[in-house]
Amino acid sequence: MTMEEGTVVNQDYTQDGTVNIKGKPILRSKSGGWKACSFVVVYEVFERMAYYGISSNLVVYLTKKLHQGTVSSSNNVTNWVGTIWMTPILGAYVADAFLGRYWTFTIASTIYLSGMSLLTLAVSLPSLKPPACFEKDVTKCAKASTLQLAVFYGALYTLAVGTGGTKPNISTIGADQFDDFHPKEKLHKLSFFNWWMFSIFFGTLFANSVLVYIQDNVGWTLGYALPTLGLLVSIMIFLAGTPFYRHKVPAGSTFTRMARVIVAALRKWEVPVPSNSKELYELDKEDYAKKVNYRIDHTPTLRFLDKACVKTDSNTSPWMLCTVTQVEETKQMLRMIPILVATFVPSTMMAQINTLFVKQGTTLDRHIGSFKIPPASLAAFVTVSLLVCVVLYDRFFVKIMQRFTKNPRGITLLQRMGIGLVIHTLIMIIASGTESYRLKVAREHGVVESGAQVPLSIFILLPQFILMGTADAFLEVAKIEFFYDQAPEHMKSIGTSYSTTTLGIGNFISSFLLSTVSHVTQRNGHKGWILNNLNESHLDYYYAFFAVLNFLNLIFFAFVTRFYVYRVEVSDSIDVLAKELKEKTVSNVVNPRD
Repeated sequence: MTMEEGTVVNQDYTQDGTVNIKGKPILRSKSGGWKACSFVVVYEVFERMAYYGISSNLVVYLTKKLHQGTVSSSNNVTNWVGTIWMTPILGAYVADAFLGRYWTFTIASTIYLSGMSLLTLAVSLPSLKPPACFEKDVTKCAKASTLQLAVFYGALYTLAVGTGGTKPNISTIGADQFDDFHPKEKLHKLSFFNWWMFSIFFGTLFANSVLVYIQDNVGWTLGYALPTLGLLVSIMIFLAGTPFYRHKVPAGSTFTRMARVIVAALRKWEVPVPSNSKELYELDKEDYAKKVNYRIDHTPTLRFLDKACVKTDSNTSPWMLCTVTQVEETKQMLRMIPILVATFVPSTMMAQINTLFVKQGTTLDRHIGSFKIPPASLAAFVTVSLLVCVVLYDRFFVKIMQRFTKNPRGITLLQRMGIGLVIHTLIMIIASGTESYRLKVAREHGVVESGAQVPLSIFILLPQFILMGTADAFLEVAKIEFFYDQAPEHMKSIGTSYSTTTLGIGNFISSFLLSTVSHVTQRNGHKGWILNNLNESHLDYYYAFFAVLNFLNLIFFAFVTRFYVYRVEVSDSIDVLAKELKEKTVSNVVNPRD
């Protein structure tokens, strides 16, 4: 037993406010850690197999089975994927404010499963699909009926509602299994998101290789039934781990807490802020300790919001007077928004993997001997690249950088994101050059107007797929950890939903740009950059446009990160780890190995 902040803390129990499923304090030795995380990670492996089993090849299904053109099929995919990644902000709100992460996740997973089941029926029953067609231009084939489209898209968007409750909470549940107040568990938490991404992409790899092959060569019924069965198994595995999970108690409406701060600041916009922050309204540390809550010290950023905690008269309405901690929570969420905006463009680039990159693959020679490669299977190289890079990053890069930076993470999260943004720019430069070469070969062999196969191996697209995985290892892993880490303690699900929201917005931007560029470039009798016949298109120009967009976004990111202030850690665990790292470095210098 130790005395801390005037309260007695039992070291046998977690100190971060987590409880068991019944809401009672929970023993550290009986819960959490990698043991609890194993159930969460295995769930995510199967769930990612289910999701990517649908999304990776969806553009092909829309083209071949529902007879949609290049622009409409690509936009329908990105609009659906955009919705998939936008709904988590609602699921995060429900979890943080009312139901908690566990129960929000459990309810949402049943909705997810029902959507997957209906989708499997939609691709299986002949009455729910238009008749088969073998025209080269699929837009000349019979269209799907209103009922057929309603059932198919109804299933897809039911699935999207389900993921809205599962996606922001599953990784947060995993991270919650490590106590920030315990240095050893904090060290594990620093690696958690690396190994989280590493593990879940095994499911992605299976989807992009085996499931895509089954869908293209065996049948869509089996290709969709397998991920549906996988999702059912994953939910059962997650529920089996219930006795071992640590839970964070819902803290009330996140948006209401933030709205009170903004309203209070606006209502007192003429009130001066005292130069001494101690004059601002705040509760005693004992009040926070009783509620197992975290008090946050004042920071000098976004000073207008400080007006919300200036004491003016006897009016103590929560819409007129807020604590410093409430104001700082709001500041933390608002400070992340410029970083969030800077991730929209790379998220738009990621949308190309399952749309235009796949469509490119359909125009190339996909044979290895007698084996024909499904074009969507190239996405497996994104996964393999990410898996390799995550291991190299965690096992080697971090340790090398620790020697120079003395940072337990090796480099900061924003620096890691910045490296990913640089790679994204490089990807689009390479993609533009590769497409330019493909079009040149198409012209040389006279297959431009016919839209016939270009005599080039599909593997010429490998560099852009492999580099996309490398970029993800830096940007995507750092992004999810950044928004989780920098969010206030009782707003972690909302913070995590920032990382999914950027993917959603990126897909919507992709749809907007694709439609706009296609329309604008066809004005005045021009053929346009993006046509159903890719051999007549100019995707090389479109990718070059993306390269410029990425470069401008990189400049914007460098600008906003100069002014970003990291939140103060709620415990001293990170300082303890940094101190141990420095002592270890000094020890190695004083006593070098022979």
